[in-house]
Amino acid sequence: MLVLAFDTATPAVTAALHDGERVLAESTTIDARRHGELLVPTIERVLGEARATLRDVTAIVAGSGPGPYTGLRVGLMTAQGLATTLGVPAYGMCTLDAVAYGSGLAEPFLVATDARRKEVFWARYADMRTRLDGPFVERPAQVPAEGLSVVGAGAELYPEAFGQSAGPPYPYAGALASLAAERLAEGTPLDPPRPIYLRRPDAVVPGAPKRVTA
Repeated sequence: MLVLAFDTATPAVTAALHDGERVLAESTTIDARRHGELLVPTIERVLGEARATLRDVTAIVAGSGPGPYTGLRVGLMTAQGLATTLGVPAYGMCTLDAVAYGSGLAEPFLVATDARRKEVFWARYADMRTRLDGPFVERPAQVPAEGLSVVGAGAELYPEAFGQSAGPPYPYAGALASLAAERLAEGTPLDPPRPIYLRRPDAVVPGAPKRVTA
């Protein structure tokens, strides 16, 4: 097994390789505006560090969001393109699941990431592997976080609603790859690489032009 995993659903452009036992290489750059420029060089970097090639990869996993449309599209389209070229399966995993897994927490908690517009994407977990509810998008004050630790950049952005963050702010690809490799080894079905959108698109088809009368 050699899993190539990456995520572009947050400001973190992150990629990692996992051989079924451990993370062989991982690289992350925080830049919310350059997903398209950074992802391929990041993949090349981890392949080089692991002394592997794309032809060695047996599965590709991309973070499927939720997240902003542009960044999310970069990762998922790259996953689909590589999978087609290499003849290997491509999967999608909820980005919030990667944040949860990276927390290492064994008790109930929430993950909250930045959704912009003064909102957060969030989900509730029983432990680092088990999502109970979500994902959703809401304003921080509407999230039922009382009595729970909150992991993710959302907690860092809105401490008045969530308190101090209890774990990693972003979905680092090492955690994404580790969780995917674990589920693949167990035979747990993974989702196809499709985006998780929680909002309607901003762009709309323009309506018919208004009739001008004299």
